[in-house]
Amino acid sequence: MRAVRLHPPGGIEDLRLDEVASPEPRPGQVLVQVHAAAITRDELEWPTDRLPAIPSYELSGILTEDIDGISAGAEVFALTPFDRNGVAAEYALVPVEILAPKPPSLSHVEAAALPMAGLSAWQALIVHGRLQPGERVAVTGARGGVGHVAVQLARTRGAEVVEQGEPCDLLFDTAGGEALARAAEQAGRIVTIAAEAPGAQYFVVEPDREQLLELAQLADAGELLPEIDSIFPLADARSAFERSAARGKHGKVVLRVVE
Repeated sequence: MRAVRLHPPGGIEDLRLDEVASPEPRPGQVLVQVHAAAITRDELEWPTDRLPAIPSYELSGILTEDIDGISAGAEVFALTPFDRNGVAAEYALVPVEILAPKPPSLSHVEAAALPMAGLSAWQALIVHGRLQPGERVAVTGARGGVGHVAVQLARTRGAEVVEQGEPCDLLFDTAGGEALARAAEQAGRIVTIAAEAPGAQYFVVEPDREQLLELAQLADAGELLPEIDSIFPLADARSAFERSAARGKHGKVVLRVVE
């Protein structure tokens, strides 16, 4: 199969489209035919101790065999673990426990763009931020890949979304640095995915099937739609990662694996 792999020393220029053997599922895993894979800024820095490695940890695709409650041929999506090969390939191994049916209302490209952003927003606002209806929420980086989904999700929970820097009950920081410092002055609770900071609760997003199911319901109800900044073919992964790191990006950058 074709797979994008990051080779040593690990920069964007070290991405190559390789021919590799299709992976063999182990107990608890299933093979998914990948139709689209979304990428995240800075993710090429994550696997530096295990190169060459396949990047991208968000997919939408087709199940190749039956698993509990989902039949072979069904459309599925997931956020996959960060400590192993990713999904920028024609086929990928995915733990059965984290796969969820793809929202029928979303294309494969849109569905691939939802897991990282949607789960980051859910875990920030609902799990760590303990968001309540009627509260005021501010989001730094509100037009970015995670931020724009967080704004939509907050509204579905009955919150009022305000501009960063305004008084708020909960600040969700996706940017860090000066943006966090300015917005924190007017915030009650602060949750961040950017970096550890005084007075803020920092966390790393985790795969979660039940939360994906909740997000899928919101998407099918028309209340949640991930924005796509740009789409690149698998063979042009270098350009995709360059775009992901660029300023002025709105939404997610996605690799289309199946045309």
